[in-house]
Amino acid sequence: MQSQQSSRPPTMAGRSAVYAPNAAIATSQPLATSAGLAILEQGGNAVDAAVAAAAVLTVVEPNMTGVGGDLFAMVWSAKDQTLHGLNASGRSGALMTRETLLERGRTRVAQGIEAVTVPGALSGWSTLLEKFGTLTLAEALAPAIRIAQEGFPVTPIIASQWAAEERLLQRDEGARATLLVESARAPKAGEWFRNPDLARTYGELAARGPEYLYGGPLGERIAAFTQSKGGFLTSQDFARHTAEWVQPISVPFKGYRLWELPPNSQGVAALEMLRLLEPFDLAAMGHNSTAYLHHLIEAKKLAYADIEYYVGDPAYMKTPVDHFLSDEYIRQRRLLVDPSRAMERAEPGGAATASDTIYLAVGDAEGNMVSFINSVYDYFGSGIVVPGTGILLHDRGVGFTMDEGRANTVAPNKRPFHTIIPAFVTRTSRPAGITREADGEEPFLAFGVMGGAMQPQGHVQVLLNILLFGMDVQEASDAARFRHMSGRRVAIESPVSDEVRAALTAMGHEIIDEQRVAFGGAQLVMKLPRGWVAGSDSRKDGHAAGR
Repeated sequence: MQSQQSSRPPTMAGRSAVYAPNAAIATSQPLATSAGLAILEQGGNAVDAAVAAAAVLTVVEPNMTGVGGDLFAMVWSAKDQTLHGLNASGRSGALMTRETLLERGRTRVAQGIEAVTVPGALSGWSTLLEKFGTLTLAEALAPAIRIAQEGFPVTPIIASQWAAEERLLQRDEGARATLLVESARAPKAGEWFRNPDLARTYGELAARGPEYLYGGPLGERIAAFTQSKGGFLTSQDFARHTAEWVQPISVPFKGYRLWELPPNSQGVAALEMLRLLEPFDLAAMGHNSTAYLHHLIEAKKLAYADIEYYVGDPAYMKTPVDHFLSDEYIRQRRLLVDPSRAMERAEPGGAATASDTIYLAVGDAEGNMVSFINSVYDYFGSGIVVPGTGILLHDRGVGFTMDEGRANTVAPNKRPFHTIIPAFVTRTSRPAGITREADGEEPFLAFGVMGGAMQPQGHVQVLLNILLFGMDVQEASDAARFRHMSGRRVAIESPVSDEVRAALTAMGHEIIDEQRVAFGGAQLVMKLPRGWVAGSDSRKDGHAAGR
């Protein structure tokens, strides 16, 4: 849905959307975009390009992603005209129990070795390639191996985020040796950086396959290392890990359908927000007006309260996810939206957790599309690198709660609540309702907004920019966003006027300093009747490209 003539939002860099006849890719770092584009130019498909780009991002954006993290993806298969979902998140270690944490005096799972769960990213890369790719894992890893070995100049935004985490990295011997220049400081913008240990590890994975990690010597090495530091992983945890194909879930919105992955991800929050907002005339309120922002913020509070209290590993959820999207449930929740006053706290929960992540989107000449997200959770994950491997371990266990009786209560061999979510949109003529099947749907948009709890609220804001306000994919990405934090606290990017801020304050919202808040980074690839259009968030270092 492209506007014929739309004014660019008064924010960010003001770059143009990228139009391409055959294929398009958008990532958060130029070398990753280039690697994926090269794969497409060489005849690879969207899945091949996505995996290659993701592997490069683990080298050039280590603060956000890594093979020591987790992955979720959605793939639109042009061959069978079906949307497929993949959950490649790992489980907690067999030794991780609530009782053990309490004995150690813990009141929560904190960043560090105790929060390390099985890294699922590699299983996701391999599974995607096996089902839909044309390249081998070794071929997909080749660009990342070359860049890790030869090095690269660090980009400005990544350099700034790297520098902010020097203290974290200095605490760990492996992180100091791997991720700090001369084991002392973060690389500066434009400074050359290498990760030869990771290049060697990727070389071993290319030669031996994912079994080298899952059930092999590398998994045994990581498990032994984590236990020596007080962590909970065992070699058997690695051996039993597998990625899982899952059915995406969706809700309709004005002739389109937003698709998200089911729990243990937080994707249901975006769907619930969209359902809560559907009957309101948001377009008439005006983009980023007082009334518009107020309704979105209140819907966010309600949806996030639900996911924090009820969502976790689906094997432990007592309430099916469809319940939170049902007509009667949504009707009852919508009654809680006061059009003139901000609620202090939506029951039954609080704010969801934060994380650091990469997101990328790809479309190819055959019509395949990939929505792909890979994360190490916090900036630099646990802050711990397994010596000699170059592998930074994530800390996804921070997503667990210590509260008893929740779907997301910490326990052994359990998937934690996950913030990372890819999104997909189809055009639909299907009657309204929740569905998990995309039969008869037309693919429209692969997109995502990286950034922890920003993600579902970011998904809704970016999508409404396109569907209600006629923005192209770059405008939709660059337009000013809000980020609700907790309670009445909300950050709003500066292009939103002082008058709107004052009106929101009068309604009870507490506007906080936007300089201390990250508003996420969007990547979008949209299918046109013929060709593609892509956009890449100006808040990041990356770009979109096509062929």
